[in-house]
Amino acid sequence: MTTMAYAARDARTMLRRNLKHALRYPAMTISVVAMPVLMLLLFTYVFGGALGAGIGGTAGGRSPDYIDYVAPGIILMAATSGSLVTAVGVCVDMTEGIVNRFRTMAISRAAFLTGHVVGSVLQTLVSIALVIGVALLMGFRPHTTPLGWLAAAGLLTLLTLALTWLSAAIGLVAKNPETASNIPLPMQFLPFLGSAIVPPESMPTGLRWFAEYQPFTPVIETLRSLLMGTGAGSSAPAAVAWCIALTLAGYLWARTAFHRSATR
Repeated sequence: MTTMAYAARDARTMLRRNLKHALRYPAMTISVVAMPVLMLLLFTYVFGGALGAGIGGTAGGRSPDYIDYVAPGIILMAATSGSLVTAVGVCVDMTEGIVNRFRTMAISRAAFLTGHVVGSVLQTLVSIALVIGVALLMGFRPHTTPLGWLAAAGLLTLLTLALTWLSAAIGLVAKNPETASNIPLPMQFLPFLGSAIVPPESMPTGLRWFAEYQPFTPVIETLRSLLMGTGAGSSAPAAVAWCIALTLAGYLWARTAFHRSATR
C-alpha cells in the first residue's frame, strides 16, 4: 500500500471518529442549525413587511418577495455558523491531549485535520439543507433549474470548505474551547454587513463601500442569482476567487499551526 493510500485510510478513520462524535453529542450541531432558522423567522415574519417594502415587496405584512431576497443570505449564514463547530472540535482535541496521543501512533499527520475538515463540511452541508427546507416551507420559491441548483450547491460547498479550514486554524491556535467559540463569531455576522438582509445601495457611503467589497457580498449575490434563475451573475468570478483565496489561506494557516504545535 502506498503512502497516499495509508493517508487516505487514516483520514477516513478520523472522519468516522468525528461523525460518530457529532451523533453522540448533537447539542452544538442543533444550536448551529437553530441560529439561521431563527434569523430567517425573524427577518421574514417580524421585519419582512418593512424591509420588503423597500426592495419591491408590499408593506403592511410579510412580503412574499422579501423571503426570496433574504433566504439566500440566511442560507449562507448557515455555512458561516458551521465554522463554530470546527473551531471548538479542533481546540478540544488539542487541549485534551488526544492529538499528542495520535502523534505517537503510526498514522498520517495530515489525517487529523483532514478528518475534522471533511466531517465539518458534511455536517454544515446537512445544516444548509435543513435551512433550505425551512425556507421552502415558509414560502421561499427559487426559480432555477437543476443545473442552477448544482451550481449553487458547488458554491456553498466551496465556501464551506474555505470557512472550515479557517476555523480549523482558529481551533489550533486558540488557548481553550471558549476562546475557539468566540473568535469565529465575526464570520457568522459579517453577512449582515453585506447584501444578506438589504441591498448595499441603501446603506450610508462608508458602510456601503465595505458591504460591496467584503468577501461575502459577491457570494450572496451569486447564490441569489443562481437560485432566482438569472444565471451566475457578474459577481460569480469574485465569489469563486474569494472562496479559493480563503481556502488556501485557511489551509496554509492550519498546516503551519499544526506543525508548530508539534514542536512545543
